[in-house]
Amino acid sequence: MKRLYIIKAGTTYPVIKERFGDFDTWTLQGLGKTKTEARVLDAVSGAALPIAADCAGVILTGSHSMVTDDLPWSVELEEWIPSVVEAGVPFLGICYGHQLLARAAGGEVGFHPRGMEIGTVEIGLLPDCAGDPLFRSLPQQFSVHAAHSQTVLRLPRRAVRLAVGGHEPNHAFRIGGNAWGIQFHPEYDAAIMRSYIAKLADELVSAGFDVRELLDAVAETPLAARTLRNFARIVEN
Repeated sequence: MKRLYIIKAGTTYPVIKERFGDFDTWTLQGLGKTKTEARVLDAVSGAALPIAADCAGVILTGSHSMVTDDLPWSVELEEWIPSVVEAGVPFLGICYGHQLLARAAGGEVGFHPRGMEIGTVEIGLLPDCAGDPLFRSLPQQFSVHAAHSQTVLRLPRRAVRLAVGGHEPNHAFRIGGNAWGIQFHPEYDAAIMRSYIAKLADELVSAGFDVRELLDAVAETPLAARTLRNFARIVEN
């Protein structure tokens, strides 16, 4: 039986996990009720990756690791991704997953030249989103939650850029008709986003951020969250 696999590429901070759960929990909640059985695989712990023929869909989560660290489990994931994408399996990479998908397809990933992006930010959809099944139900501009230091510096040659932000030029892209990378976090709610800002407060102050301003700007992002439900429908069609 084919399953929707949530590939867990890391875990959140213990204080956040205790209050809210973890990346896989948030992702499953964001998908809503699905006809397809979902299964979580912890890549960091060495879980065996499924063959493409057993996948109804794949979601690769965020992580506190850096793609450029080339950790063994991440390199294994990067080498596995093309087999899934080329088989036509619906694939969604979130934050770290977005970056790893880009590099697996020939793009370049590294630290953002303008530093970290964190908090609730605005993104805009590009004309190539017209008819895109992940984004077509969304307005041209909407709010998302972001928390990343690395970025896709150069998209893969065959990627279509789908969304941009004031800080981040590659907030979303698509490869072919079945694989998407999104730099933002559709699985976060406002409470989770505030918890990240609070946890990283000292680091953010050192980087020149106004933590109070970031916290005050946090808002719910229901339109961004819709991308997860849209992906669930893509898997089931």
